[in-house]
Amino acid sequence: MKRNSLFKRVTMLSMASIMTFSLVACVEKEPSNAADSASENGEKIIKMGRVTSANSKLPEGDTYEDNAYTRLVEEKLGVKIENAFEGEGEDYTRQVALAISSGELPDMMRVDSREELKELVENDLIADLTDVYNENASDYIKDIYDSYDGRSLEDASFDERLMALPATIGDEAPNMIWIRKDWTEKLGLEIDSDGDRSITLDELEKTAKAFIENDPGETGNPIGIPMAYWLNSGSYGGSALNMTSIAGIFNAYPRFWLEDENGKITNGSITEGTKQALGVLSDWYKEGILDPQFGTRTWDDIMALVTNGQTGIVTGPWHIPDWGLSTVREMDKNADFEAYSLEDENGKVNVAHTNPTGAFIVVRKDYEHPELAIEILNLFYDELANSKDLETDYPEVAEYKELGVDGSTRPFNIEVLKSDNLLFDYSTIMGAVNGEIEMGEIASSEARDAATSIKKYTENPSDADTAVWSKYHSRVKGMGLIDKLTKEDKFNWVNPVYFGNTETLEKKGANLLKLEEEDFIKIVTGAEPLEYFDTFVSNWKSQGGDEIIAEIEAINADRSNE
Repeated sequence: MKRNSLFKRVTMLSMASIMTFSLVACVEKEPSNAADSASENGEKIIKMGRVTSANSKLPEGDTYEDNAYTRLVEEKLGVKIENAFEGEGEDYTRQVALAISSGELPDMMRVDSREELKELVENDLIADLTDVYNENASDYIKDIYDSYDGRSLEDASFDERLMALPATIGDEAPNMIWIRKDWTEKLGLEIDSDGDRSITLDELEKTAKAFIENDPGETGNPIGIPMAYWLNSGSYGGSALNMTSIAGIFNAYPRFWLEDENGKITNGSITEGTKQALGVLSDWYKEGILDPQFGTRTWDDIMALVTNGQTGIVTGPWHIPDWGLSTVREMDKNADFEAYSLEDENGKVNVAHTNPTGAFIVVRKDYEHPELAIEILNLFYDELANSKDLETDYPEVAEYKELGVDGSTRPFNIEVLKSDNLLFDYSTIMGAVNGEIEMGEIASSEARDAATSIKKYTENPSDADTAVWSKYHSRVKGMGLIDKLTKEDKFNWVNPVYFGNTETLEKKGANLLKLEEEDFIKIVTGAEPLEYFDTFVSNWKSQGGDEIIAEIEAINADRSNE
């Protein structure tokens, strides 16, 4: 068995940290092997590698090893879960690397990259799950994976054999423009005259100018459009306060690995479209439409501008009312936002698909009961997810939902959702709000809570509390916009060609992001002319970008031969 790539991966970690952890691990946990998988009385045991959270919100007395979810597994499947190791963030990554390098894997664990998964496959350390999946997965679980047109299962397959259970998170685009509706009404501004909830760059610019000139927040110091200094994010969840929607107008997708018009791999940050988007921001900065202190404000500084009423325009995901805009409502009971998308010259909203997987559950090769991984999948992502009466069927789990216990406390710290899960949730929520279905018919407690909140808001908006206000804005306006654009076929979807890591990306990726952030700030603020973008591209390529592209091309070529 070859282990060169595995040892190479481990040496990237701090050896001092590994040695220290190894000594501790030897004291706390014994290595897993096939003989450990059953207790003396014949009860099935799964030894797991568990990804934890610092703020699990577990009730007193419950632990990651003994909680409502693990007890449910024991009750329903006759299986006791023991943790081979627990960890969060880099600590978990380090423990997985140690397990791989030693060949002593727990019975099941999560791995967070396809590169890691490939190493496990090449070193013959994990079980082939093809047959147990085909024989044991419920129809609903199969439907979830099928909704990705084979992309997620393909990500977990080698030589047409399923070697892991992939997480799936669904698509959530686009990045939205959230505008103070109470301000546009106060100023008598006409925005989105055709009512399609998609606006042009000119309409956004005119609205920002009107807010600056008229100061509807009455602060004496109005600010145009604030953006975070990093300007871009490679994920939808991180799309707040950045230029994603503006770049989309020019069919640009910064930080995504794409195929260009010549069939060559490139990065969205170095494309001509991104240059055009930076040109827009540079012009806005000169005209005072963009925050004059762009590049120096922290996240908290920007959110203070929004909360204090100095700005009424924010870019962000559909759920930003839940954790960002809600602070505005706390300060101003009259605050009201509307969500818009930015459309290109053809009336399309250009968006990139998110990573369909991102994490995988693997099973140790010699584990006696690989089918248990599928049974756990069925239990949590089908049976529980589709329960019509969670309080009656699973009272302990229902209590966890009410307490907001973190999802990491489940055996598999992953999500397994249909690609259109967001649209399904929206349809269900609005069906209950409109009286088309009973609240009790909603399987998800979170969706039920949203529907209840929305009904409260619509009945009495002025007296609604902030939590109710937030749910209404994120679901009715945020999710609702995505639903509308989907039904009207307004999206132009782009498929990134790679989401993983490479050797050079691991070594030089952080420096390339720093280079991007610093040079983009220079261009936007006028410290360098727009033409400096070409210098940035040249430096990006020479400082590791070309190496990474070559590695991705090789990986994709290798995958096509798997």
